[in-house]
Amino acid sequence: MLFDELQEQMKTLDPHIHTIKEYWKTAHIQERFDSLEDMSKQESFWQHPEKIKILQELQRLKVLKEQYDHIIHTYTDLHELITLFQYDDTELHKITSDIRALTKAVSLYKITLLMNDPQDESSCFLSINSGAGGTESQDWANMLLRMYTRFCEREKLSAHIIDYQAGEEAGIKSATLFIKGNRPFGLLKSERGIHRLVRISPFDSNKRRHTSFAAVSVIPETPDIDITIDPNDLRIDTYRAGGAGGQHVNKTDSAVRITHIPTNIVVQCQNERSQTQNKAVAMKMLHAKLAQKAREEQESSLSQQEKKKIEWGSQIRSYVLHPYKMVKDHRTDIESPQPELVLDGDIIAFIESYLIWIGKTAQ
Repeated sequence: MLFDELQEQMKTLDPHIHTIKEYWKTAHIQERFDSLEDMSKQESFWQHPEKIKILQELQRLKVLKEQYDHIIHTYTDLHELITLFQYDDTELHKITSDIRALTKAVSLYKITLLMNDPQDESSCFLSINSGAGGTESQDWANMLLRMYTRFCEREKLSAHIIDYQAGEEAGIKSATLFIKGNRPFGLLKSERGIHRLVRISPFDSNKRRHTSFAAVSVIPETPDIDITIDPNDLRIDTYRAGGAGGQHVNKTDSAVRITHIPTNIVVQCQNERSQTQNKAVAMKMLHAKLAQKAREEQESSLSQQEKKKIEWGSQIRSYVLHPYKMVKDHRTDIESPQPELVLDGDIIAFIESYLIWIGKTAQ
């Protein structure tokens, strides 16, 4: 019966609506909007030194409020209409398209609401490094590279490999993606940390179970901290690129590695067409990494929990393929019994739960 189907569809929206309402309340968005609106109406406001910044935030919150009001009102109205026309299939069929539209709006709004840091809009560098364990860990790092590439395809993000270090037998030692599109850093910042795989190794002739680790870092391209780099602090090395690439690869010393001597931060790029282009991308990545380092040093109030999650020794997520199948995020406790789907890029549920979790812990 169509009435029952629509009721069930609305029921699936309930937890998402609850999340939106809860975050709206705990983040005090309405109070912040009201405060900024009152401030903007004062006669002396135009002498305020940060009036442009305040107006920009007010406009952002106004859009959020309008979308919030629309979603909540539509959700309430549809519940009432389904009950009103429960015996009229013609009217219920009209409501079906409204529910589909609301479902899409809720999904998009949840992400928009939870990604309220200006840097969330930034393009980002996502780097993967295999842990100890040789071929097994290098294969795991390559599986993660595929997962993030597939995720970018699903979310219509542009992912360009700027560095790729192949493993000796299989997989990768490391790889770096430059990702552009709609809020790439906001979506992928949840992924930084250690990822742990448990499976029967295809490289073990005795078919034993192995545990592998890989580290993922995600850094916004556009830093919120101004960084000046002294050329005298840099050591720049060129070398012949390896691995997959265009016809120029392996023919010239076009790959570039830059070491920032004071911090010992190393960046490298090999997949552009020329040494000049590789150097430009590497400098952009170095600038982002130095800004990230400065930001972390400034944030002295960063909680111990947040510090722990970016350390090598503590994994943020486990992917178990044997003796049972489960992917679990250790920060939010969200789980999926379908690791095949997760490893094919279906990680949006983990991202959403992280954004909700980090939003709550920031209060």
